[in-house]
Amino acid sequence: MSGSECLVNPPALVSGGESNNVLQIASLNSYVSGNADSKVALLFISNIHGYGVSKFRKLADKVASAGYYVVAPDFFHGDPITPETPISDWLKNHGPVEAVEPAKLVIKALKEMGITKIGAAGFCWGGKVAVELAKEDDIQVAALLHPSFVTLDDIKGVKVPTAILDAEIDNKSPPELVKEFELALQAKLEVDHFVKIYGGVSHGWTVRYKDEDAEEVRSAEEAHEDLVGWFNNHLDPNHSII
Repeated sequence: MSGSECLVNPPALVSGGESNNVLQIASLNSYVSGNADSKVALLFISNIHGYGVSKFRKLADKVASAGYYVVAPDFFHGDPITPETPISDWLKNHGPVEAVEPAKLVIKALKEMGITKIGAAGFCWGGKVAVELAKEDDIQVAALLHPSFVTLDDIKGVKVPTAILDAEIDNKSPPELVKEFELALQAKLEVDHFVKIYGGVSHGWTVRYKDEDAEEVRSAEEAHEDLVGWFNNHLDPNHSII
């Protein structure tokens, strides 16, 4: 469950000059990045800090540069967590399961735009949304980055290739639980998977790494490369652009 770990090293939000490329998709403000003519899209589902986090958007840009059209909707409707708000209170109005249907509407809108293949990457809170999408045919591939709320039954229910990128120091998805996830995925011979635990880093590090910590930055960059590689293996954007 999301908790105090999620509030360590709170991320910087974008400044006014970085707020471009926000479009309305399925009635949700969405940060978009990449080639709009691409036939392959990635749905980026944020952690509780929301879609306006600078490092989250920079990662969206990095992944988009591989040939994807990346869409990061504001599932919180302008109300991400703040330091003054108890997480338990905030979650009453922002449960991840409640975001699944809006995510499906975004996917539907992308398909109506001509997108033919869609992947989803969920970060912490967003990992639960991504795994719910992976249980159906809404997407073709999923990635869960230091997920919260995800259960073993969730993993047993996935129907599409699924990657799990997790931290060694993580009470939300501890390595022992992730190992169970991996065993469950191994038992699903029809579903490709990739599971990796990154040593020495903590929950949320892929988009909340400390710039002054060289090892944490290196590990985050390694995870970013693994994320792109995972999607490339299953979506092949370079053969899906007009």
